[in-house]
Amino acid sequence: MDFGYSVAGFIVGAIVGLTGVGGGSLMTPLLVLMFGIHPAKAVGTDLLYAAITKSGGTWVHASKGSVDWRITGLLATGSMPATAVTLFLANRHPGGFANATSLISMSLGIALLLTAVSLMFRNKLIAWSQTLAPRNPKTTDILTIITGIALGVLVSLSSVGAGALGVTALLFLYPQLPTVKIVGSDIAHAVPLTLVAGVGHWFMGSVDFQLLGSLLIGSLPGIWIGSHLAVRVPERILRPTLAAILLFTGSKLISN
Repeated sequence: MDFGYSVAGFIVGAIVGLTGVGGGSLMTPLLVLMFGIHPAKAVGTDLLYAAITKSGGTWVHASKGSVDWRITGLLATGSMPATAVTLFLANRHPGGFANATSLISMSLGIALLLTAVSLMFRNKLIAWSQTLAPRNPKTTDILTIITGIALGVLVSLSSVGAGALGVTALLFLYPQLPTVKIVGSDIAHAVPLTLVAGVGHWFMGSVDFQLLGSLLIGSLPGIWIGSHLAVRVPERILRPTLAAILLFTGSKLISN
């Protein structure tokens, strides 16, 4: 076990507990830029890390009745095959997925920029979504499946998007649904998505289980502490700061 990775896991876990932002937005770029982990290995390891950590969140939301399993199923209908196809095609990259460094870094950078934008304008997006007129149910179902496809592709390549981006998309698709159900449904969908993508990366050899264990040792207590501190730290300070970090990191990954 590497103590440095555990510290990183603790910090990311605490931020996730404070802000609710998915760990992929922070953990993957941290592993790539600070620790020099190969992008493919960082993405694959972080996907299994997310599947484990978000399982607990899904259990809590499900026990409170704040998961709309129909929405989760529609998202999975799009994301599961999209994940399989994306990993299959990426693995056919000359030299395999592990050598598709530029593709992974570019995907990660774009995902971080989109996440930062969704964070900066989160309150305005929520307010606007509440004013949208209800859509035809069949149209909403199709758009939800398409959203799942987009998340499947993005998460498979970057491990980012299942959290903030998924919630933002669902807010527009289901403006009348309580926010807690939007969040619960998104977390529930993230578990099978990151698990399937993570297992796919495992078969391609891009998962480091020793790294995974070190991250979990730090992140689990970090999430617990961050969740308890969430009520004490002003969101108006936390979210813009986090968005600025993601903008900088995303730009750096794209420029590289």
